Amino acid sequence: MNLNQRQRLLAILAIAAVGFFMADKLVITPLTSSWKARAERLAKLKEKVREGGETLKRETALTEQWTHMKKNVLNPAKSEAESQMLKAFGRWSEDTDVAVSSIRPQWKESEDDYKTLECRADVSGSLAAIAHFLYQIERDEMGVKVDSMELQSRDTEGTQLALVVQVSGLLLNPSKGGKL
Repeated sequence: MNLNQRQRLLAILAIAAVGFFMADKLVITPLTSSWKARAERLAKLKEKVREGGETLKRETALTEQWTHMKKNVLNPAKSEAESQMLKAFGRWSEDTDVAVSSIRPQWKESEDDYKTLECRADVSGSLAAIAHFLYQIERDEMGVKVDSMELQSRDTEGTQLALVVQVSGLLLNPSKGGKL
């Protein structure tokens, strides 16, 4: 092989290598990453469709549950809602033989669709009475939940306990129709 042919062959090989490199960087790599991204998107969409199908299967049960929950929210008037909550604390304490020494209501209005009435209460009684008190709160029809609680002993034997409990009641915004 003479020098001229060898130079042409090396030039062709160099151009081919640069061409393959450019094809890889400009065509093959973007296409494969695009295909991978599309496959991931399709997998996510299939999962969402599956979850949507499951939700549709439970539609009647969820609708009934939401209707039940909307019936049991606090009254839209703030004073009536506070009265409902105070009466509920009275009911819970009468049923369980605990002493409620103070209730401090506070409104939280961070959302447009709903508000919450947070009540912090100081309760005292035996362990069984306090456990029954918490059970009464959780099983009540009114839309309330226990957010936090702190339990302390008031005597050395632990027969008298002090409970600080924070309970939230739900109030749907009537101007929005309570559509969450």
